[in-house]
Amino acid sequence: MARTVDPARHEARRLVIIDAALTVFAERGYDGATTAEICRRAGIGSGTFFHYFPTKLALLLAILALGTAETHEQTELYAERTDPLGVLLDIIRQGADDAADLRMPGFVRAVGGVMHLPEVAAALDADIQAQRDLLRPWVERAQQAGEIRKDLTPEQITSWLYLLTDGFLGRIATEDTFTAKTEKATLVDTAKRFLAAS
Repeated sequence: MARTVDPARHEARRLVIIDAALTVFAERGYDGATTAEICRRAGIGSGTFFHYFPTKLALLLAILALGTAETHEQTELYAERTDPLGVLLDIIRQGADDAADLRMPGFVRAVGGVMHLPEVAAALDADIQAQRDLLRPWVERAQQAGEIRKDLTPEQITSWLYLLTDGFLGRIATEDTFTAKTEKATLVDTAKRFLAAS
């Protein structure tokens, strides 16, 4: 008789492995991270690891996919809001809060080291598209409400907001003194100034 799988328990263990891997990737980079160390951090055996993820690359892609899924979930979180500019600024704040995870700089560097791999490049493209898809409707609504500038198209504004948040994350990954905690207020203020209606 086949063993039944408890979906909640299965997903919980999968997330434990992902969390451990995020830490190991951040500390050691992609190439330096071993499945043995990830297993040790997750408190599992290698058989369990390979039951969930066939390769280390599959695990990295799962981490990236989880981030993309969380971006899609934000769409639902803001669905009932009626303050487009407030939503845009909250999205920027949430990005800064996510970047405040102390593992984020190392993880960004680890991903940067393998972004030439087609699978990683595709996962990053999907994440970029999810972020743009989250921002753009709120940019359009904010323009229609007269809350933000209208001299640029919604696509241009979306691109610049993405550039602002992506650049913020890049600085966190490359400059030790630039942290999400210390720079979040400036990021939000910069977004407000950029969006301001003239």
